[in-house]
Amino acid sequence: MKTKNILKNLILLFFCIIKMNAQEVLTVEDAVKIALENNYEIKTASNNLTIDKTNVATGNARMLPVVTASVIDNNRVQNSSQTSQSGVVTQLDNATNNSLGYGVGLDWTVFDGLKMFAKYDQLKELQKLGEAQLKLTILTKIGDVTTTYFDLVQQQQQLIALDSTILISNRRLNLSQNRFAIGKASKLEVLNAQVDLNTDRVTLLRQKELFANTKIALNQILARDSKINFEVVNEIIVDEKLKLEELTILAEKQNPQLEAQIINKRVTELQLKQIRADRYPIVKVNTGYNFLDTQSSLGFAAQTSARGLNYGFSASLNIFDGFSQNRNEKIAKLELENSKIAIQQQTLNLNAALAIAYQTYSTNLELIALEITNQDIANQNLRITIDKLRIGTITNLEFRAAQLNYVNAKVRYSNAQFQAKLSEIALRELAGNISLK
Repeated sequence: MKTKNILKNLILLFFCIIKMNAQEVLTVEDAVKIALENNYEIKTASNNLTIDKTNVATGNARMLPVVTASVIDNNRVQNSSQTSQSGVVTQLDNATNNSLGYGVGLDWTVFDGLKMFAKYDQLKELQKLGEAQLKLTILTKIGDVTTTYFDLVQQQQQLIALDSTILISNRRLNLSQNRFAIGKASKLEVLNAQVDLNTDRVTLLRQKELFANTKIALNQILARDSKINFEVVNEIIVDEKLKLEELTILAEKQNPQLEAQIINKRVTELQLKQIRADRYPIVKVNTGYNFLDTQSSLGFAAQTSARGLNYGFSASLNIFDGFSQNRNEKIAKLELENSKIAIQQQTLNLNAALAIAYQTYSTNLELIALEITNQDIANQNLRITIDKLRIGTITNLEFRAAQLNYVNAKVRYSNAQFQAKLSEIALRELAGNISLK
């Protein structure tokens, strides 16, 4: 009981030291929020979506008229000679001829086989595709953030376990030195205890290095200074109530990759509709108001001017284009068929990925329960071993084995929690709905 209390006090002391020196605690919710605001890939995807939204315009679909203004000014200086029907010859050197015309015109395609409407609908679908791509980028990045975050939590738990084993190794070394001082232990026992303590210190240093590097990696994902220091929470909470059937239904509705394939099919259908529109006539109307002024030094009219309105319409129909229309429609139909196949393939891949991830998730939940039991057994074994070490009824080899079992049990339990959390994140990412718990 005394040894148990010593262990508790040492662990509590360690937590107090951490708390005293801790930086601001970064929660997983805060990490995700920072990533959504700063991450470069999300910013790029967001800008691409803005481009898609901007492209959804009636003018971009050629549904609006085109109005142009023009100014034409021509000037000539030349030696001219004119001979009339009566034989009279008129000559003039450096004769000038000036012409100025300006006006405004309107051209409007009023019918093109409904191609413009299909184009406008296609632009809307491309905007939806951009939204799906942004959603995929966000989900992927949230997955990266949460995975790295909980990796830090796991490593922090392992640091605590390793630090506690160093405290135990220090106690063992002190006991060995005391036993050696009173002649109840050999120098070899002291040396073995010192070697094991140094080995534990090396392991702890390596773990601290990995922990620090993972912090840098998380700062990089969050697109902020890699030198920013922070702390993470102390535990990993795994949602143990996920159901494969519910996740499958969600995935069919929300998975961005499947959603993108469905949108691509719609885009392909509208592309075929636009190609078929080329079989219909194109009708355009035009109008304009123009002014023309001409001045000439030689000729029957010294000055001419005109102004007024012009209007009209035009119609054209593709009668024969070397069978290009048939080829284009055939290719568009094949592309539509490919888009349907892509949806079927994506659905199959999604269901398979969900089934595999769920099996891994279920296994990891069982491992958590098993490792909890192993951890309790290892704790009991260590307490008994420390008592035996204190009274000198156990060998160094037996004590070291019990100590390593204790550390490994804690590490395995932490790793089981982390792997289960990874499985949960993967399932939610496939379902298109990542929880931040």
